[in-house]
Amino acid sequence: MSYKAIITTIGLAVLFQVSYAQTKLKTGLWRGALKTSSGVDIPFNFDVKDTAGRQQLAIINGAERFKVTDITTKDDSVFIHMPLFNSEFKLKLDGGNLKGQWIRHLGERDAFVEFSAQPNTSWRFLKTPEKPTYSVDGRWSAILGGGEGRDTTVGEFKQNGNKLTGTFLTTTGDYRYLEGSVSGDKLYLSCFDGGHAYTFTATIKDAQTITEGKFYAGASSVQPWEAVKDANAKLPDAYSLTALKPGYKKIDFTFKDINGKEVSLQDARYKNKVVIVQILGSWCPNCMDETAYMVNYYKKFQPKGVEVIGLAYERTTNFEKSQKALQQIKDRFNVPYPLLITGYTSNRSETAKSLPMLAKIVGFPTTIIIDKSGDVRKIHTGFNGPGTGEHYTEFISEFEKLTNDLLAEK
Repeated sequence: MSYKAIITTIGLAVLFQVSYAQTKLKTGLWRGALKTSSGVDIPFNFDVKDTAGRQQLAIINGAERFKVTDITTKDDSVFIHMPLFNSEFKLKLDGGNLKGQWIRHLGERDAFVEFSAQPNTSWRFLKTPEKPTYSVDGRWSAILGGGEGRDTTVGEFKQNGNKLTGTFLTTTGDYRYLEGSVSGDKLYLSCFDGGHAYTFTATIKDAQTITEGKFYAGASSVQPWEAVKDANAKLPDAYSLTALKPGYKKIDFTFKDINGKEVSLQDARYKNKVVIVQILGSWCPNCMDETAYMVNYYKKFQPKGVEVIGLAYERTTNFEKSQKALQQIKDRFNVPYPLLITGYTSNRSETAKSLPMLAKIVGFPTTIIIDKSGDVRKIHTGFNGPGTGEHYTEFISEFEKLTNDLLAEK
């Protein structure tokens, strides 16, 4: 080989290596931030690793590590497809940093949020927070929103020095794993998982009062919030919020599953069985927490005579789009029970039309418990997931006791 050919080959090899290096994300901790229209960040951390020759990342929210494996790089472009909630990132590498957009596919339209991320960054809100003036550790009665959207919730926080974790419990579910910090008399919390994108800020007036709260969600939503410490704060009984209309004892439906096959509650598979009907949507993070639990529940109780059916209410009536979204859920959680595409949207009035025996649908998820005679015995609104700690374990204990009691009936 000639000297010139050797030089050319070496040059191409170096160029290839540089190009390849540019398309890989730096391993280790990153800080990402979604920029809301009001200019406030929704920050979160994620950990990038090389695994079996491919890169993957884990989004960090409190105790949760949300794994994302669908990462594609080409030249200086990075594409990250979230495993749930039908959203993705389209990004560019710029001097080692990432810049671009988070795109949510909302049925009939797309929503875009500006995004940036820096490697070698472990802090979330503040690099050097001030010493906390007060501790917010404990249970709080919190009001989120204003006017007709005003919602009484229960806040539960754990504070260790500056580090703060916790969640808000509502009648329709929880705000999952929130993480942030306390700096001086200021509180900061955030969460991101591809569906949730939240930042909470507030002033801690004293050890009993949180004021001047702002709750930022998604691209543009901003709502007020406040809280007072209350060790006895609690929500209404989740089994008391949704009921059948007077004169009804049963429900009935026939919808197509992911493969287009019609499934009816009257099918032989469900006769003389305890049946759990899970009202869900692929867009609903609390529904995903419930699905993760329900998969294990089904494995435990199906051999004893329990069946589960998921009824999906998507943001579109387009069967193919709904099919694609639900297939992601089925694959992510290895769902062994049928997921049915109802053809109705997630609008609550639409949901009520599909099951006219119900007086109303308060929220997603809603879980209908049917006994072996086909009668509806209880309806549970919402779902408090693993981010709620003892509330999650209490629900499991109560729900599985109810199941065993229904199985024992003749």
